[in-house]
Amino acid sequence: MTVMNLDKLDVWVRAKDFALTVYKEVVPHLPADEKWNLTSQLKRAAQSIPANIAEVHGRFHYLDNVRFCYYARGSLTEVQSHMALAFELGYLPAEIYNRMTIQTESIGKQLNNYIAYLKRSKQGEKEIPSPNTIREAPEPYIFDDH
Repeated sequence: MTVMNLDKLDVWVRAKDFALTVYKEVVPHLPADEKWNLTSQLKRAAQSIPANIAEVHGRFHYLDNVRFCYYARGSLTEVQSHMALAFELGYLPAEIYNRMTIQTESIGKQLNNYIAYLKRSKQGEKEIPSPNTIREAPEPYIFDDH
């Protein structure tokens, strides 16, 4: 693969390999009756990680790039959640779950570093960004049980 040198972007290569591992090592452990539920959700989330990173690589304004990396990071966390559920339901062996958890944490760190790099570099700063905005400060989480 040489489209825009995507194969040289380490975070994309790792995310793609991670998605392949989900397909080859996690999905086969899920029962057939989860085909349209957990399995489908897990596969879509795993595919979304490298897909969003690839879309980042094809854009020119750093704010667009950061936004799609946030989507990739969200999908990575979604995969983690689905695997935790599969493990707790007894579908996924501890050895695979633990190995995959280590991989998600490692890819997450690498993705965070890539986001930080994009923010610092401000590549494409003179390009017109998407009209969507990025909010840096998180909103407070309020829980009201009344």
